Amino acid sequence: MHKKSPIVLALLAALAWATSLTAGEGTPPGEAIPTDYLYSFQALPEAFENPDNPITEAKVALGRTLFYDARLSKNHDVSCNTCHDLESYGVDNLPVSLGHRTQTGTRNSPTVYNAAVHVSQFWDGRSPDVEDQSKQPILNPVEMAMPDEQRVVTTLRSMPGYQALFERAFPGQAEPVTYDNMARAIGAFERGLVTPAPFDAFLGGEAGALSAEQVSGFRRFVDLGCASCHNGPVLGGQTYEVLGLIEPYPDQGDLGLYDRTRAETDKMRFKTPALRNVAKTEPYFHDGSIETLDEAVRRMATHQLGEELDAADLRLVLVFLDGLTGTIPAGYIAKPEPPESTEATPAPIPD
Repeated sequence: MHKKSPIVLALLAALAWATSLTAGEGTPPGEAIPTDYLYSFQALPEAFENPDNPITEAKVALGRTLFYDARLSKNHDVSCNTCHDLESYGVDNLPVSLGHRTQTGTRNSPTVYNAAVHVSQFWDGRSPDVEDQSKQPILNPVEMAMPDEQRVVTTLRSMPGYQALFERAFPGQAEPVTYDNMARAIGAFERGLVTPAPFDAFLGGEAGALSAEQVSGFRRFVDLGCASCHNGPVLGGQTYEVLGLIEPYPDQGDLGLYDRTRAETDKMRFKTPALRNVAKTEPYFHDGSIETLDEAVRRMATHQLGEELDAADLRLVLVFLDGLTGTIPAGYIAKPEPPESTEATPAPIPD
């Protein structure tokens, strides 16, 4: 008898599971999920690794502290957590965030949870990863408003507590307190901001992790075409798509990637939002103009698919999206005591 390879056996086992996968009690007969419905999705890992910035316990501890520290801002009143509240699924639930002197930007602040796996950061993809992204708001005059990198480094070096944290996170370096190392530490921390959800258990073979209605919602989500853009481990974040592909988006004051590239094909093109925890991260779209998830789903169906969803389809999609709400890692995000200021710590900068 021909002996099958371990790879073939694994594929056969996966096929047997997927073709028989059903939801828990109450699943209608025949409500199995065909294998081709599952190919586009992956369960979340424990962390999103970056070989150029290995995650270490010391680096994460430093990054967590920096994430909460408002002294990285000009007026010592805005931190990363101000706009990306880790206890509120990584958002502030405002259309646009409030920064230095309550100034506002023009785009909604997306969640930092599960963001490290995105193809890039920001709505227009101008940062390649979370390490680079973490540098930008600190120097943005509307956000944290620090005048330059040196002022940030001077502030950090003035506190012995930070000096010790940086030395542990970046051992062997003659001068570990640098702007780049700050970004590496914040990035390492953000790479562990992962929120496993019932959908992950479902993908892992736990058929009852989703209700019968959620399984039906998943099928409808795929059948409608939502998964053509909202796929992968975070159901989005991997492509740039035109908002208003079928039906033009009414507000075209922000042209998305076009403002950066000046390519005609990039007008109204934005990075695809990820759908993890989407039921908790209102308001929606790049401009934060859509207050509720049901309205966001309706609008996406209209603008992207040319579909007018009836009440039954809308309910099914919304119920499935609820299954993407994950567990916030309370221990991982616990706010640490910041290093104490000293007389040498630079004071807030007056306007």
